Amino acid sequence: MTEAARERLRVLVVDDHRAVAEAIAMAIDLRSDMRCVGIASTIDNDLVGSDVSIGCDTAINVTLEAIDHLRTTGSSHNRAFLVETMGRDCGYLAIMAGLAGGAEVISTPEFEVSASVISERLRAAYERGKTHAIVVLAEGVKENTAKILAYFDADKQRSGFELRATTLGHVVRGAPPSAFERVLATRLGVGAVKSLGDGETGVLVGWVKNEVARTPLADIVGRTKPMDTELLELARILAK
Repeated sequence: MTEAARERLRVLVVDDHRAVAEAIAMAIDLRSDMRCVGIASTIDNDLVGSDVSIGCDTAINVTLEAIDHLRTTGSSHNRAFLVETMGRDCGYLAIMAGLAGGAEVISTPEFEVSASVISERLRAAYERGKTHAIVVLAEGVKENTAKILAYFDADKQRSGFELRATTLGHVVRGAPPSAFERVLATRLGVGAVKSLGDGETGVLVGWVKNEVARTPLADIVGRTKPMDTELLELARILAK
């Protein structure tokens, strides 16, 4: 491969659906000889073409670590905590961290839980003798942290717990990557370079059924993976 050819090859980190659209535009632009390959990387883990995306495992573990720390404080002070994590349009991060952290309630943009229902579930946990409770919210929910706190402030005895809130924000995105993701990123990066070397461009390189796979970018744009409702049901069962 000549140096000039190498200069026309590009690997793109596809971290949201806008990036997918930009990659497709580059791939099909007849006025350009640019050739591109995408790599799945988003903490939302909602890209079609990859079972798991770079970033989501680390973000889940950061959120889970915060939940674990807050549970200790909650138990010693008889408190419930709202933990708001990232997820403007997708609740994958909230669901996975909430399930792993034993949250009493998980509210996501796809499956929102109202303040009144949150109050009922926290009250039920209190009456069962729990000394703490955790509510995990994705940031994109309409009934957000501020509205829920206002609802509980109107009657501080609603749930039996003193309610506090922690917003994790962009700290979720900035943690050192987990070992799993370092290996995943390496494998996807190598897969992208191989795809370019094979002359197969305009594709997303992802991880499907425990192996590196290529999916045409045109098959991805405008699509997202549906939320697994069984995970939410499992979380509700385990919270009882």
